[in-house]
Amino acid sequence: MTSFAGMRKIMREALSFAMHFAHGGLLVAGILVMGFIFAHVGSAESHERGLQELGGMFAEGRAYRVVPPSSDPAASISSVSATVDYLSRRYRVSASAIEPLVLAAQTAGERTGLEPMLLVAVMAIESGFNPIAESPMGAQGLMQVIPRFHQDKLEAVSSNNSLLDPIVNIQVGALVLKEYIRSTGSLEDGLQKYAGAVSDEENLYAAKVLAEKQRIESAARRGRPNGV
Repeated sequence: MTSFAGMRKIMREALSFAMHFAHGGLLVAGILVMGFIFAHVGSAESHERGLQELGGMFAEGRAYRVVPPSSDPAASISSVSATVDYLSRRYRVSASAIEPLVLAAQTAGERTGLEPMLLVAVMAIESGFNPIAESPMGAQGLMQVIPRFHQDKLEAVSSNNSLLDPIVNIQVGALVLKEYIRSTGSLEDGLQKYAGAVSDEENLYAAKVLAEKQRIESAARRGRPNGV
């Protein structure tokens, strides 16, 4: 009887210890998770400030739904991942900041009929993926759009009229580029007009954008199954 009572006492103590350990483990896990969240939010704050409302914009329907360009979801994900990895390393911007811009370029490309990687290349050349970039001439954001020249497009795209909003900037920039390609009759001339360099007979700006577009597409292909 005494032996049985002793066993019960040992079992109670063991159960109490296990419950205490489990509780402590959950507490520690919770602390670690919160620490990770705060560390993630605080990283690269100045360069990524323009992305702060991105999640809310998708939730509110302000950003258009992204439709993967490939019928194979796995291939599309691999392609985007490879593209993001290339751009992150080349331009020294975190992958978490680059990815929503690539996806937004896909959406803007679908809406305007432009190749998404062309828009990504323009962003790369114009701002290096800095959403709060501003030039001495007043060009703003990722695609360096000058607001006083394109107020109609800005008002059509968004009610907040802010070209420092990454999604708005990409959409407006895509509309501007599409208009210039149509008015000039060619992709190269449209790019030159976009850069304000129509007098450059060598089309250096267009060549720079198209070369970067080719590099981005090569990176995307490397991420697809069999590289296709």
